Amino acid sequence: MSAPHPAVALLQDLIRCPSVTPQEGGALQLLRKVLVAAGFDVEIARFSAPGTPDVDNLFAKIGSGAPHFTFAGHTDVVPPGDTAKWHFDPFSGTIADGKVWGRGTADMKGGVAAFAAAALGFLKKHAAPKGTISLLITGDEEGPAVNGTVKLLEWAKARGEIFDHCIVGEPTNPNALGDMIKIGRRGSLTGRLVVHGKQGHVGYPHLADNPIPAMLRLLTALKAKPLDEGTPHFDASNLEVTTVDTGNAATNVIPAEVRAVFNIRFNDVWTPESLEAELRARCAAVAAGAAYTLTFDPTNAVAFLTEPGDFTTLVATAVHTVTGRTPQLSTTGGTSDARFIQHYCPVVEFGLVGQTMHQVDEHVAVADVEQLAVIYEKVLEAYFLQQ
Repeated sequence: MSAPHPAVALLQDLIRCPSVTPQEGGALQLLRKVLVAAGFDVEIARFSAPGTPDVDNLFAKIGSGAPHFTFAGHTDVVPPGDTAKWHFDPFSGTIADGKVWGRGTADMKGGVAAFAAAALGFLKKHAAPKGTISLLITGDEEGPAVNGTVKLLEWAKARGEIFDHCIVGEPTNPNALGDMIKIGRRGSLTGRLVVHGKQGHVGYPHLADNPIPAMLRLLTALKAKPLDEGTPHFDASNLEVTTVDTGNAATNVIPAEVRAVFNIRFNDVWTPESLEAELRARCAAVAAGAAYTLTFDPTNAVAFLTEPGDFTTLVATAVHTVTGRTPQLSTTGGTSDARFIQHYCPVVEFGLVGQTMHQVDEHVAVADVEQLAVIYEKVLEAYFLQQ
């Protein structure tokens, strides 16, 4: 049996590191060893904050000055759940049926292994570039995201690092490698609505004040009118009610209050502040004297867009060259650490197929990992050698 592709072998080794957030699990130290051996300068930066776990992060670079191309990703993974339900040990990195199996194969140790292998392959063929190649890797993407990419970027900036372009190796493809490049992300805002009434007996409603009718009125106002019609690169913003609860176990008691939680995935028509103002106005317009409180959770998930241009074309061309597919430029999905990186440089996301991420029996195709490494290497060649 022939030896696996370097990206596949590295992925197997990374899967064997049980780096469940916030544990480093040996994954960053493994990458440090591999990258140092190839001539990278590598630092492990640990960040802390009250009420959150300490987190190790890795910054590696080779070369100096502009242009500075960086790959970004994370080695932390979500827990495997009931391991008895997995066909293979989730931290074994088993290869079977043409797939690599294990927690984090898709999200996103596969992407990390592919871009690390691509950087090493590029250096082996072309030596150090005129400019800088770097890797920004956090251990806090699946966790609070407090001691990870945000602080790592600030730390790098304080040391004089100026990034020109970035690819985040998140699993972006819905069905097949080459389907989709993410050029932006929607923002996320969570609201909490509480309507206050007066508890009482259902047989004597005149002595009570049922808050539920007012809650229904307020939620209807929040949902009734579309927030917007979307933009050329974004779907329409969408509000979803996720919980409505009185905490009332009795069938003959009018509750004292009712609580609801909702989340909005919003496009770049809005900021969290302007969206909050709109939702407050909608509630005020139909409150009709109801006593209620509306609060919003703090958010660092704002909508952003990397405008299509030379950089997105360079990445899409590399994808098409290897896969034969013309990737859709999309802003769908949840949030990612790209929302932090976009403050420093243009950023896109491209990685593996994400169909099994966070699931039991998470896996990726061996061929996809190999092709992804080739795509990343072609991006580096186009970026540094064809300017």
